[in-house]
Amino acid sequence: MAVSNPYQSYQQTSVNTASPGELTLMLYNGCLKFIHQAKKAIVDQNIETKNTNIQKAQNIIQELMVTLNMDLEISQNMMSLYDYINRRLIEANIKNDAAILGEVESLVTEFRDTWKEVIQVNRQKQFTQGGTI
Repeated sequence: MAVSNPYQSYQQTSVNTASPGELTLMLYNGCLKFIHQAKKAIVDQNIETKNTNIQKAQNIIQELMVTLNMDLEISQNMMSLYDYINRRLIEANIKNDAAILGEVESLVTEFRDTWKEVIQVNRQKQFTQGGTI
């Protein structure tokens, strides 16, 4: 079977070989991509594209919610924040409000950047201890 789209094949391989931490990072990045596209669609007055991209961002936030380990206190706090983001995405969609999307984008960017830092710290610890991730 021939690969019709090398980029799609690369993306699939990246997802299949990523660690759980890297997958979470990919989810954050995807969410930010869809929020950005939704903001552009609002400016362009393309309601259908805006709606589709906000729903994709919501799906990612919902996936992040389901994967939380609720035995941890931090997860309970994250659940509240994800719920807030999800409600704001709904509100942005209903009101065609790019400012709300900007607020959500800031929150998700902060989560992504923190998560990226955690991955880097863990890699450094693994490297100095001689292990692998």
